[in-house]
Amino acid sequence: MNSSLDNLFTPGLVAAQQPHWPGGPEGAPIKAAVAELKSFPPLVFAGECDDLKARIALAAEGKAFWLQGGDCAETFAAATADSIRNRIKTILQMAAVLQYYSSLPVVKVGRMAGQFAKPRSNDMETRGDVTLPAYRGDAVNDLEFNEKSRTPDPQRLVRVYNTSAATLNLVRAFTQGGFADLRQVHEWNKGFIRDSSVGERYEQMAMEIGRALAFMKSAGVDPESFKSVDFFSSHEALILEYEKALTRIDSRTGNPYDVSGHFIWIGERTRQLD
Repeated sequence: MNSSLDNLFTPGLVAAQQPHWPGGPEGAPIKAAVAELKSFPPLVFAGECDDLKARIALAAEGKAFWLQGGDCAETFAAATADSIRNRIKTILQMAAVLQYYSSLPVVKVGRMAGQFAKPRSNDMETRGDVTLPAYRGDAVNDLEFNEKSRTPDPQRLVRVYNTSAATLNLVRAFTQGGFADLRQVHEWNKGFIRDSSVGERYEQMAMEIGRALAFMKSAGVDPESFKSVDFFSSHEALILEYEKALTRIDSRTGNPYDVSGHFIWIGERTRQLD
């Protein structure tokens, strides 16, 4: 399997925005971190990625609405239950409104459980007479401006995996355990309207959704689909060694999948098409 995966990556091509790991790209520190990552189970499953791919096709055809939200860059410190819950809650509230007015299924995607790196315009940062490596996100180094904090640490990639796994566990619990029930989401939206200075603009919308839910309840309609939602994770594939370590061959199809998240992309600054 390893040889099949190695053939996917072309050593002659230049990967932009990569950290300068201690010992270089072939040094012992990064090799140890990569070996550990390769031993871990997938964060997501290939079948889930296929499911999302089919929904993306529907969105491209105008038969679904794509909603993606989250942080520019996650931090380890912010990966708390409250923070994750609130991000999911915000996306679900937006999705309920979009779905009601568009009468289309909404594909809900969180920019989370992997977005721990960020591209930078310059490799170095200077403050006064001191020049240190730029902060490239918690996946690489620390925001604090000192030599120890700013030195890239490959073991942070292992922490990215562990934090992403914990985040995904919470995401699945919140979205499948009743927290994401459509009726609960509607109550959140009503609370937002009541407490917000711009609430009057959305009051009519809330009343319409409330009447629709009340009608279904009176008719005895209580579909299971109200009680849970499918929620997908996404992040930029910025740190190549992390993504390579989590690329696996799917046992169903024999095709390679990056199982670090459901939706992986390479940003404009990173791919540098010009």
